[in-house]
Amino acid sequence: MSYTKMSPPLSPTGSPPSSPLSSYGNGFSGPSKSEARLTATAKRRKYFRRLFKFRQMDFEYAFWQMVFLFSSPQKVYRNFQYRKHTKDQWARDDPAFLVLLSFWLLASSVGFVAVLGLSVVAFIKFFLWVVFLDCIGVGLVIATLFWYLTNKYMITAPPRGQDVEWGYAFDVHLNAFFPLLLILHFFQLPLLHHFINQDYFLSCFFGNTLWLIAIGYYIYITFLGYSALPFLKNTRLLLYPITGMVLVYILSLIFQWNFSWGLCSFYRNRVM
Repeated sequence: MSYTKMSPPLSPTGSPPSSPLSSYGNGFSGPSKSEARLTATAKRRKYFRRLFKFRQMDFEYAFWQMVFLFSSPQKVYRNFQYRKHTKDQWARDDPAFLVLLSFWLLASSVGFVAVLGLSVVAFIKFFLWVVFLDCIGVGLVIATLFWYLTNKYMITAPPRGQDVEWGYAFDVHLNAFFPLLLILHFFQLPLLHHFINQDYFLSCFFGNTLWLIAIGYYIYITFLGYSALPFLKNTRLLLYPITGMVLVYILSLIFQWNFSWGLCSFYRNRVM
């Protein structure tokens, strides 16, 4: 997988958009830390206020992003760069993507419940588990980890007041989670019960290959997300976990560890 670092979009005159800090005089260093925190808080409040105002959401554009996360994820992150230059923030300000992702989580939960033959009560437990633990809970941990590591070790010197927004780190997780969700919770569902969850080598090979593709794609889209930030260095290090994934994949085939079988058993034990 190759990736070329993207340059920020140009203004109609052909020159990069001016920095928001350029408006401060020589005797000023920009907003104080307290003002920056208030600005971040205001942005979060605006985001959550719009969470239930569906008429203000651009679902068509959010759907376009989901499509391009499969076909050309670089285009999604070009828009993040454009948002930084126009709205002075990397993170999304429209919750439409999160709302659509919730719909896909609901649909995948219905499919899994049908395959596993669970009750209505078990379906509710399963859906809550997938949303609040698999997606949001794991996302909070991963986003916080990458937010800390990138700001601590990967900011170019001198930092010039730039840092990785936590909201952007969580957006990167959501972007990477969506293809993983479709591969593991949609594409394999029709074959899960009658083929993948069987005690055959071919079943293990096919199911574990889907896991390798899904997690590998998660890592790749995460890499693209942080590579899109022009003030980060050594972002190719984020691709190194793929090597470990390939090793685990080979071992799983040797010892016939069927990941999909294990996932179904895990979910069934948690909701029954």
